[in-house]
Amino acid sequence: MAQIKTTLDDYIYTDDDTVLEGNIEIGAVYTEDDFNRIIEIKEREAYRVQLFMDKIDPNQKTLVFCASQEHALAVRDLINQNKISRDADYCVRVTANDGARGDTFLRQFQDNEKTIPTILTTSQKLGTGVDARNVRQIVLMRPIKSMIEFKQIIGRGTRLFEGKNYFTVYDFVEAYKHFNDPEWDGEPLEPIDIAKTTELKPCTACNHHPCICVCKHCGESPCVCVKKVKQKVKVQLAAGKVLQIQHIAASIFFDANGKPISAVQFIQQFYGELPSLFKTPDELRTLWQDPETRQQLLAGLAAKGYDHEKLCDVSRLVNAENSDLFDVLAHIAFTFPLLSRQQRVEVNKANLFANCNHKQQEFLAFVLDHYVDAGFSELALNKLPTLLKLKYASIPDAKQELGEINDIRQLFTQLQTALYTS
Repeated sequence: MAQIKTTLDDYIYTDDDTVLEGNIEIGAVYTEDDFNRIIEIKEREAYRVQLFMDKIDPNQKTLVFCASQEHALAVRDLINQNKISRDADYCVRVTANDGARGDTFLRQFQDNEKTIPTILTTSQKLGTGVDARNVRQIVLMRPIKSMIEFKQIIGRGTRLFEGKNYFTVYDFVEAYKHFNDPEWDGEPLEPIDIAKTTELKPCTACNHHPCICVCKHCGESPCVCVKKVKQKVKVQLAAGKVLQIQHIAASIFFDANGKPISAVQFIQQFYGELPSLFKTPDELRTLWQDPETRQQLLAGLAAKGYDHEKLCDVSRLVNAENSDLFDVLAHIAFTFPLLSRQQRVEVNKANLFANCNHKQQEFLAFVLDHYVDAGFSELALNKLPTLLKLKYASIPDAKQELGEINDIRQLFTQLQTALYTS
């Protein structure tokens, strides 16, 4: 669970901002409960959308819970403005007002064979009764008031699906606090047969308790008409404030039983998983030196719930954000000293260009610069064509300088053998 705080979670009006609609209350503190119900700041939502779009896997199915149907529409549009996909239905809104078209989108989303739509925005409709088994990411952009609702939303991610070992919640609204509530981990409750219960009478219109009727005026469930009596205030931030919006992201870790654990416990848990993947420093080094076996090791870590984001958390927790993941694994598993990527290059410098001509050395130096800046992902075999095009503009030009593709690939892999020698 990724907890995200920004410098615009609360808002107080100042006269350098522009009120586009409505009447602002001078001196009032607008909080999360007010946003997108009684006050709207588009720049705030745009920043949040860009923030989670940078963090999520854009190819995995995602649910975004919004404050209202209007908010869900705005978030949908912002996501589609930031998307990589060219499909018009990459992100769609599914709310009570979307009728048959929304139901069609929902059926397509629930079909595990389909990849489009990939992201659904909603307000209330997808809290319960939706069996989308392959949801990997949930984004919370509205307050979650009750434990029942929180469990229902989390339940959208806990559905089992082949190859799905975990899911991630991106929490902008401090919903993580529900995990500290005794009700979260209480004893299982016997199912209630509402039809036989006199104390909990179902609604006469929808036959549910609590009522799930959608208000015909505001289109929300439960009704929010009371909050809509006043015209919604729309504010445009001063240009300088938009540039000053910042965020802090913190990860919350859980054990296999879904209980929150400390960062130390998370590292200890991670340490316990490593012997099943490699048992000695030499075995780890051998796996990591070859791009293909390195990818297999990363797949093994992902299968245990340690995807790219979790591995970044591991690096951050041991203060090794500028280190290669190889050094992080060696440090945790075998207490090896941590090296930064720059230090790793310097330590192995004598071997990196051995038996290479001038043109080859020039290309390898280019690769190492990218490695130091961006990390070991730049050494993946599927990155080689990109690196060649960046350096030489085209593959034919690269071949003219360096030789045939097989020779270039061998040069690329030999560099990695040397880079991880020490």
